[in-house]
Amino acid sequence: MAELKFIPGDSNKASSCCDSSGGPFLALPKGLPQGAPIRDIPAWSVGTHDSGAGSVLKVSTVLSAADKWEHIKCRISAFRNNYAVTPGLYAVGEPDAGADVFVSANYKLSFDHLRSALSKINAWVLVLDTKGINVWCAAGKGTFGSLELVKRITDVQLARVVKHRRIIVPQLGAPGIAAHVVLQETGFRVSYGPVRAGDIPAYIASGYTASENMRTITFPLIDRLILTPMEINPAMKKYYPWFALLILTVFGLQPSGIYFRDAWSGGFPFLILGLVSVFTGAFLTPLLLPFIPFRAFALKGWIAGILSVLVVSSMPGLRMPYAHILRAAAYLFFPLASSYIALQFTGSSTFTGMSGVKKELKLSIPLYIAGSASFVAMLIVYKLLEWKVV
Repeated sequence: MAELKFIPGDSNKASSCCDSSGGPFLALPKGLPQGAPIRDIPAWSVGTHDSGAGSVLKVSTVLSAADKWEHIKCRISAFRNNYAVTPGLYAVGEPDAGADVFVSANYKLSFDHLRSALSKINAWVLVLDTKGINVWCAAGKGTFGSLELVKRITDVQLARVVKHRRIIVPQLGAPGIAAHVVLQETGFRVSYGPVRAGDIPAYIASGYTASENMRTITFPLIDRLILTPMEINPAMKKYYPWFALLILTVFGLQPSGIYFRDAWSGGFPFLILGLVSVFTGAFLTPLLLPFIPFRAFALKGWIAGILSVLVVSSMPGLRMPYAHILRAAAYLFFPLASSYIALQFTGSSTFTGMSGVKKELKLSIPLYIAGSASFVAMLIVYKLLEWKVV
């Protein structure tokens, strides 16, 4: 189990990857602060509430079956790319001028975690425009940042809504927020809440003091498994079809045309190794994350990849002609493919910060490019040998 303590304002602890690229927002009813035209009242709304600066939507703290199904789709498909709520101010329960103000990203999964944690609590929720990206990733990218927070406080006229001057920012958003800037520009003091939204009731009960446990995030097996479909799906949809087309073309190509029987019989071992690379990089590496040596995801993925190639390529039925060339190509390319796919997982974890990701990319990308080019060159040499040109 991995643990990491987050320190407010430490940008090196921010994740650099995102769960979503943003998309169209749900519209608010006419007359609400954002002034959007009437289209749909969100299903998670239970009416409106007077904020003192205008009417705002009041949200339910109970997640519906539809909400839970959307959460599943976020983790297994590109549905997350358009999973956002309108930035602005929302009410939970019956908040008044003394109620707490909690800040969230407009990625709906983040928003849902927060509103469900506020059951039996009267509070305001200030949603920032993070382009549909979750709090942790948006803080690393700068969209969950001081300027956006200042803008949103001003736009919703928060000084008219509450008498106090305190807002509570999620701990994972700390790297993007400069508290002194927010205080200087708006008069609101930033407090950093717990890592997990579920700890908010205990945080309030303890006098707005976060314990050591509330400041520490764990990354156990179940959390890692939940995230693996987010890497498997893109790899299978974006990369593997093109890889399979290349392999089948190369192995089926003959001077007189393309022979499908040759394409399948010759390319089958490489097609299997391609699938194994996806599985190794997107599933096996996250699964065994704490047990694979080294900290860098690129290196973890490569180690898992080379072991997978050694095991799979020795299986009956996967023997290759011109083994000295094709095996060299396999041992070069497929561990690198596993490494590349594993590297995509880095921003979803507590193992690597922003600076670590940048360092990994700087060192790894040239190796991925060189390895891919060498792989193609080896396939060409194989065909020339097969055709007895050399």
